[in-house]
Amino acid sequence: MHDESRRIEERVQRLHDQRIKTAVYAATVPFEVEAWQAPGEPVPFEEAAAASYEPFSMGTPWGPPWGTTWFRMRGQVPAEWAGRRVEAVIDLGFVGDWPGNQAEALVHLTDGTPLKAVNPLNQYVAIANPAQGGESVDYLVEAASNPDILADNFSKTTPLGDKLTAGDKPLYTFRAADIAILDEEVWHLDLDVQVLRELMLELGEHDPRRHEIAHALDRAMDLLDLDDVSGSAAAVREALKPALSRPAHASAHTISGVGHAHIDSAWLWPIRETKRKTSRTFSNVTSLADEYDDFIFACSQAQQYEWVRDNYPKVWARIQESVKNGQWAPVGGMWVESDGNLPGGEAVARQFVHGKRFFMDHFGIETKGVWLPDSFGYNAAYPQIAKLAGNEWFLTQKISWNQTNKFPHHTFWWEGIDGTRIFTHFPPVDTYNARFSGEEMSRAVRNYSEKGGASRSLAPFGWGDGGGGPTREIMERARRLADLEGSAKVVVEHPDEFFAKAREEYPDAPVWVGELYLELHRATYTSQARTKQGNRRSEHLLREAELWATTAALHAPGYSYPYEKLDRLWKTVLLHQFHDILPGSSIAWVHREAEAEYARVARELHALTAEAVSALGTGESRVFNTSPYDRAEVVRTADGAPVYVEVPASGSAPLTDAAPPQPVTVDGRVLDNGLVRVEVAEDGTLSSVRDLRAGREVLAEPGNLLRLHTDLPNYWDAWDIDKHYKNRYTDLLDATSVTVVEQDPLIGAVRVERAFGKGSTITQTITVRAGSPRIDIETDIDWHETEKILKAAFPVDIRAPHSSAEIQFGHIQRPTHTNTSWESARFEVSGHRWVHLAEPGYGVAVINDSTYGHDVSRTVREDGGTTTTVRLSLVRAPRIPDPEADQGRHRFTYALLPGATVEDAVAEGYSLNLPLRVADAAGAPEPVVSAEGEGVTVEAVKLADDASGDVVVRLYESRGGRATGTLRTGFPLAGARITDLLERPLQDAEITDGAVAVALRPFQILTLRLRRG
Repeated sequence: MHDESRRIEERVQRLHDQRIKTAVYAATVPFEVEAWQAPGEPVPFEEAAAASYEPFSMGTPWGPPWGTTWFRMRGQVPAEWAGRRVEAVIDLGFVGDWPGNQAEALVHLTDGTPLKAVNPLNQYVAIANPAQGGESVDYLVEAASNPDILADNFSKTTPLGDKLTAGDKPLYTFRAADIAILDEEVWHLDLDVQVLRELMLELGEHDPRRHEIAHALDRAMDLLDLDDVSGSAAAVREALKPALSRPAHASAHTISGVGHAHIDSAWLWPIRETKRKTSRTFSNVTSLADEYDDFIFACSQAQQYEWVRDNYPKVWARIQESVKNGQWAPVGGMWVESDGNLPGGEAVARQFVHGKRFFMDHFGIETKGVWLPDSFGYNAAYPQIAKLAGNEWFLTQKISWNQTNKFPHHTFWWEGIDGTRIFTHFPPVDTYNARFSGEEMSRAVRNYSEKGGASRSLAPFGWGDGGGGPTREIMERARRLADLEGSAKVVVEHPDEFFAKAREEYPDAPVWVGELYLELHRATYTSQARTKQGNRRSEHLLREAELWATTAALHAPGYSYPYEKLDRLWKTVLLHQFHDILPGSSIAWVHREAEAEYARVARELHALTAEAVSALGTGESRVFNTSPYDRAEVVRTADGAPVYVEVPASGSAPLTDAAPPQPVTVDGRVLDNGLVRVEVAEDGTLSSVRDLRAGREVLAEPGNLLRLHTDLPNYWDAWDIDKHYKNRYTDLLDATSVTVVEQDPLIGAVRVERAFGKGSTITQTITVRAGSPRIDIETDIDWHETEKILKAAFPVDIRAPHSSAEIQFGHIQRPTHTNTSWESARFEVSGHRWVHLAEPGYGVAVINDSTYGHDVSRTVREDGGTTTTVRLSLVRAPRIPDPEADQGRHRFTYALLPGATVEDAVAEGYSLNLPLRVADAAGAPEPVVSAEGEGVTVEAVKLADDASGDVVVRLYESRGGRATGTLRTGFPLAGARITDLLERPLQDAEITDGAVAVALRPFQILTLRLRRG
């Protein structure tokens, strides 16, 4: 047989694109359209309905950036269309192929009932099926003219990322608003041809099935009447039935399709627009559920449900009905799909607490799995946190974006730092916006790493980010692919069903131990430093407010624990941990609002803490220590005078002078407190740090070396830092001044000032305090660079085989060598409050109060010694999507801690991030709880969420070894139970001599619920 493949393929493509697809709508009549431009921010439906509208013609530009235009559309179904399927079809002037990053609209009835959204790939609204003929159609359409922020493919900056700079030039030209007949036979033919043609093109050139499909399509096209596509569509479909009915091979891969609409809670649009995106997409989804009984939609992020509940009650009611019908599956159990690296341990726990409770309270459903497809890497504490929240499985996708190494598994057991394992899946389709194209189906099978061990994978399908979610076309594709020779099989089902089947099929799946590191988007540990600082400080202020509110509730008559305020503030912080806000990858508008929200949260939390402390009564000045460790350090009084105090963990002490071990001396630029001697060079670097206790020099080269690197990644500016950044840099060695600014027996400080680049300045105050080996470097930056990153280096004289960095409820070790491509790819990593380097017998820690990104490297010197260098990433200057990212003032502190063990690093990390608080109070109530035992570290103290009055304490083992000890209470203890993260009892705790006995494995998290006597 002659090879006719090329002719057939080209013929089918042209007939499909130019004849069949264009005949899907058999006839149209235009709406009569009027428009009203809402002034400023979006308005409620009632205000729009009462507005004065003006005539509007198709082909007219509309929509200033971030504007809202309301369109009134009136029309009538022609009488002769009776019996046909009739729809409204609206084209707002959609552009490009990105459905979630441009114009979109929500169509309402005139009584305010939301019907359905209009999106680039989902432009219809059902009117009648079948039509009676003569029906009047009257809609009010809320259209959002959101700009395409990345329209220039990262080649240009844009002012469109903030309404303050976006201007008012219309962005779109309205193309069409019609009432139309959907020719169902042609529409189904369109899908038949698409599915077969795409399958054909994915099969091998020598696969008989490919040629069978080609000739079936060729013969069917002979039956297509080009002058009457509608009239001939049925015959063409009949001819294609044999090709579409051949069953899949018995060994065919099975893809579990789950409807999905990944909606970023903020990204290239502000939070206020996400509130509308959710209502649009959820309207679409509930409409699709009415049409397809076999449709199932999985949706995470309790915050988005709450927005719809509060702002779109009619859409909320439809969601509740879909959940009851089993077509809507709440998943994920988190308040938002948060970043996977940056939130603190307690914050990740609260993501699950607030998320799972929302779903249980409103739907009576406890979610079983973590649904987190799009975060930029996943910390190694997740398995334990997830399991303690009652989860059985974990789903993600983003690791498929790795820049260097292909992750070896798609279905596996993920083991965390404490040994907990959770069943995990990466969809090999490599997208969370699948549409069941031939290419996607082939890719899923080709990619799947578990061939021979397992035979099924999951595919979330639907357009995300305001693209409207799943469509009827995708559902029709799924039906055609349910059992089709040459393709994987598709079954639409709940993700819980997929995970149950996958685990049953593959119980001995391979194990991956440790973090899921994304070899991409490494700059998200640093971009938008003020947003990250707001998060870090909010987390610690929440801890402080809860501790002292609990103390007051136990000891201050009449004091009322602020449940509702703390709940609201936690939810605000959790929202801003979303994986495009906290990482710094959103537009300027998002980060401007985030900074304002963090400032508001800080004011409220300071007020709550002050209220709790004052409720204890007034009397003497006292110092309050929120840290879980005893502290002896210098604090300043209200007039700025330094005082050396000793304060118990989670307790208070009078503000009275204690005797420090040895005073601080200042000799020129040399600071000495008997523990460390620090020499500041003329260029402002640390020329020497000598640990006087160990009798050794800490630094191998000058420390606190500030290095300015050129930083232009290959593609994603705010997200990425690529390895070539290291090749071009300037060391900031020209200090404009180096002066002693404090010389006191308790404090010695040297200030270093620098000016560089495009008008940037840095002022650093290097401080040594009595009684502490910690060297603080308070940093004030006025930053005006572009496409640069600033790092601070500490090259220490230690041969460290690995670095240890704090993560959630523990720490992770990473090799300092680059033996393999996996280690080499970790050239920028994340950590929380500290990084620790050690060789047997000696260690050093670098502590910080608000930075996350860092790198660690080592070299061997000519003398044979090893220099291991920690470099903190301080600020960046990406220009896309926010051209002003990180510009302006930054204030933060980092510190060098010589002679540090891991325990020292943990304690000082808490100390730097939880400053001592000075306030008036009467008496000294005992600490709510006191932990005894090395490594037993208290992370949270609060009252139980059910308002029972029980005290909840969360603690963990922080050294990475086994720990035994006791937890003593500052109140009569009547009983204790071990609970899950949601404070539900698991088992009774052992009480001995009025204290709770504690035995922890390495990095174990333990939540205790204490009943008061």
